Amino acid sequence: MTTPAPETIDADFPRPDRDVIERLAKLPAANIGDAVDRLGVAHSAIQAIWPGAKIAGPAFTVWTRPGDNQGIHQALRLAQPGDVIVVAGGADESRALLGELIGERAINLGIAGFALDGAARDAEALAEIGMPVFARATTPAGPYKNGPFRLGTAIAFGGVPVLPGDVIIGDSDGVVVVPRDQAAAVAEAAEAVFADETNRRQAIVAARS
Repeated sequence: MTTPAPETIDADFPRPDRDVIERLAKLPAANIGDAVDRLGVAHSAIQAIWPGAKIAGPAFTVWTRPGDNQGIHQALRLAQPGDVIVVAGGADESRALLGELIGERAINLGIAGFALDGAARDAEALAEIGMPVFARATTPAGPYKNGPFRLGTAIAFGGVPVLPGDVIIGDSDGVVVVPRDQAAAVAEAAEAVFADETNRRQAIVAARS
């Protein structure tokens, strides 16, 4: 079976309003996870590969053969500034799907970050250039570049379904997926969770005084 030409992919799928993404970006992933009934939290093995990395943006989805990054190269041609490239890589940890060179290209294109159900490499270099990457593992082993792959389709990412345009939030706790059509409502609910936890924490601190 041949891989469809990337030009056939509709890269102009609906994305949430930027202000909604910015509201979600200000909140802890844990609060957002609570607001989606904890059903949108990706597998805990998928973590930031460098300390302090955060991502927030609409998903540009890639479904690839484990250990192969041809689809990521094609996604970089089509993704829009602010997108998070989300890769269903079969949870493979044996070969890195990307490293510093792809990170540099992504920065030039305005990509918000990467979320990989697979491995990455060049963690220190990616930290130095400020490209957020969340992955299951790091390994020095490089990828294959043969395909096949699919772009802009529904994928399974760390046990969570992801559609193009869903909001991807990642911080030091991990990654949460917010369905695009629920993003505004989830932002409101997560803000309420954050406010409630802030008030409770302040009450606990005051009780120690």
